[in-house]
Amino acid sequence: MATSPDPSVFHRLDLADALTQALLTTAPASASSSGLFLAAPRRTGKSTFLREDLRPALEKAGALVVYADLWEDRKADPGQVIVNAVRAELLRHQGAIARLARAAGMDKVAVGGVSFSLDRVGLGQDVSLSTALAALSDESGKLIVLIIDEAQQAITSESGNDALFALKAARDELNSSRHHGLRVVATGSNQDKLAMLRNSREQAFFGAPLVPFQPLGKNYVDWFCAHVGLPARLDPDIVFDLFKRTSFRPEMIGAAADLLRFDFALAPADVPQRFAQAVEAQIAASDNEALRVVHSLTPLQSAVLRVLAAAQADYAPFEAETMARYQRVLDAVAPNAQVRADVSNVQQALGALQDKALVWRATRGVYALEDSSLASIMAATGLLDVAR
Repeated sequence: MATSPDPSVFHRLDLADALTQALLTTAPASASSSGLFLAAPRRTGKSTFLREDLRPALEKAGALVVYADLWEDRKADPGQVIVNAVRAELLRHQGAIARLARAAGMDKVAVGGVSFSLDRVGLGQDVSLSTALAALSDESGKLIVLIIDEAQQAITSESGNDALFALKAARDELNSSRHHGLRVVATGSNQDKLAMLRNSREQAFFGAPLVPFQPLGKNYVDWFCAHVGLPARLDPDIVFDLFKRTSFRPEMIGAAADLLRFDFALAPADVPQRFAQAVEAQIAASDNEALRVVHSLTPLQSAVLRVLAAAQADYAPFEAETMARYQRVLDAVAPNAQVRADVSNVQQALGALQDKALVWRATRGVYALEDSSLASIMAATGLLDVAR
């Protein structure tokens, strides 16, 4: 039975309905059956929208939704997270498990027993993801939508890459006339990273649409001001300007409101000014925390990070010109440093930057900033001037 939308959450029902229609309607020559890729900066409400709006809209339209968040456990292998999401859905469909057991050559299935183990489902296992999803499709009689949140993480491991190609095989099988269809919705916090999953002919979802995800707008701010529960009214126009200053991150203005909400001596007349100050303080604290990590780096790590942040998508970590840029930056920021910018040292520096969650690496050796907003913060404080 459908549940009413949570009134404590801002909902984008029209957007969810539009995306649902686009996903479930297959037009001639449409690429939507290849999957849909949604890119939005981190902490701008994307995951909340997926869980609270898009998933219910898809289910209301008759789809079976499987959800995998590749950032829920950063230590888990992305490929295994996808497999586990499929296994968890299988547990809700005993009939699908029976189909898989018969396909594995078993005449009888002990439900809840040991006759068929879901450990047999997965990459390189007896039962492939394609076979498992086909069983779900046939048993449920529904089109399946697999939502992969922070999907760029899939290409940081061999297992994740394998999972993407397994899903391509599943998509091709389930979109045939024998089954009810499969759509893959992949979201990510960086458009350049997400594009790596669909830009190359060697990638599993080559040609799938890549769509910038709409940030929360004025209607969200109007809702926020109406529900924030402070001792005095906030002006939505002023708050919207502050919201833009936060790069459209709702948690920033929410945290500012919390500071005021627990200030029991706050006079109503002071609320608007204090709220603006609290938002600016949240922005400064976030930026300062990022810079604190940057300033803790060794000279070579700092040089490598600055060059990467300045180069962005053009970053070629081991080309001769890049190696020379590392050395120029290193000589400028630490002229007495004993270390040199050679290939071995740069590799070690990049590894350390990954360990500090500053740098992201795909299995093909492509590097990028873990959080693309760090480049803007570093540029604003002059840290990139020497690297340009």
